[in-house]
Amino acid sequence: MVESENKSSLPCSSTSLSNYFEKDHPDEEKWADCVHCGMCLEACPTYLETGQEQHSPRGRVHLIKSVAEGKLSLDEQLADPVFQCLDCRACTTACPADVDVGGLIEEARGQIREAMPLKGWRGAISNFFLKGLFPHQNRMQTISGLLKFYQQSGVQKVIRQTGALKVMPSHLAGMESIMPEVKTSVQKKYKDIEVIPAKGIPKARVSMLTGCIMDVMFSDINESTINVLTHNDNEVVIPKNQTCCGALHVHAGDRDTGRTLAKQNIEAFKDSEKVVVNAAGCGCALKEYPELFKDDPEWKAKAEEFSEKVEDVSKYLYDSGYEKPKSEINKRITYHDACHLAHGQGVRHEPRQLLKDIPGVEYTELSNADTCCGSAGIYNLTNPEMAGAVLDRKMEHVPEDVEMISMGNPGCMLQMAMGVQKYGRRSEIVHTIQLLDWAYQKDKQANEKPETVKG
Repeated sequence: MVESENKSSLPCSSTSLSNYFEKDHPDEEKWADCVHCGMCLEACPTYLETGQEQHSPRGRVHLIKSVAEGKLSLDEQLADPVFQCLDCRACTTACPADVDVGGLIEEARGQIREAMPLKGWRGAISNFFLKGLFPHQNRMQTISGLLKFYQQSGVQKVIRQTGALKVMPSHLAGMESIMPEVKTSVQKKYKDIEVIPAKGIPKARVSMLTGCIMDVMFSDINESTINVLTHNDNEVVIPKNQTCCGALHVHAGDRDTGRTLAKQNIEAFKDSEKVVVNAAGCGCALKEYPELFKDDPEWKAKAEEFSEKVEDVSKYLYDSGYEKPKSEINKRITYHDACHLAHGQGVRHEPRQLLKDIPGVEYTELSNADTCCGSAGIYNLTNPEMAGAVLDRKMEHVPEDVEMISMGNPGCMLQMAMGVQKYGRRSEIVHTIQLLDWAYQKDKQANEKPETVKG
């Protein structure tokens, strides 16, 4: 056990939490209702792959509880199962008692990183991305520019043709092969615009989280989100001082940085009536900000007020009323439930209805649609073998004849694109909001066509 001069970092004196640090210790109320019934087992991707109890939800809960009881220490015996978890939340959906396993996992990760901080090259890489890059918009814009140069200058083509990617680890080479085209970020495009006007008479004003990776790698989805919101008579505000949602930091056990980012976002959106999000992981993180401030009444109250404003874009459109497009998209489409949208936020019906309301769409329900694809933030980079096995299991259920696979999370899009490539499928990976935007664009083009004058 590491020692610290900070009293809040000392192990708890309470026998019920004896081997945890006092600050951010796992909440015993979260495990109190777990009776180890096993209902969670078939929902857990890592248990299905390993068949090992320590890699099941109830096994992890037991280990976390054992540290509190002084039977285990904060060491590798706890760290391996806790960090092997995908944090997909499927176990909580399956649990009759609604045990918050995801919350326990994230709290335990914070404790483990307090006792066993990453060192050497792993620590350097983690600090570079989580602290030195993602929270800083200007640095993310620089990365965006470099990626655009890499793609548009011909360097990417040369790298691929010469086989240089073969020297990279296979999972990283796979990621490069499905990298989307990098376009101008909406933060940069709308930097001088305070309010993006509604197409018609404004009915509401919403604020939009642009995200860090989202606005670099998937700015076209951000653009589609703005188009769809303004088409449905919403004014859109993009707060300039917003930052990374902090999801990756909390998942990695860095709760202090997570809190810092949460405070910045809470302040950035304090005047907003509604905060619309198009990335499942970001939305779930924003909604769970109160968990980061459970020991800080002032900020917990602010976080609770903020989290009530947060809504996934598909749910916002469905609840506020959206215009059904008239133009057809004649495609066979299925839908993948992003874990942090279905299990984390309970949003399932709304995105499906958006798809079904597009004329021409032949919708096919995906078997086991809410099982994890293996992305899980950056899990597919830190645990590539397990992520690959989980992806294989997911792809077994994707019908071979679907032309598009729709979803609401960028990490899932990259992971599913790797699955499509690996299995030689031709399915296009799309964000649900993109399909609605494309249909609206076709409507606009149809309305702009001059009528043929009959003689």
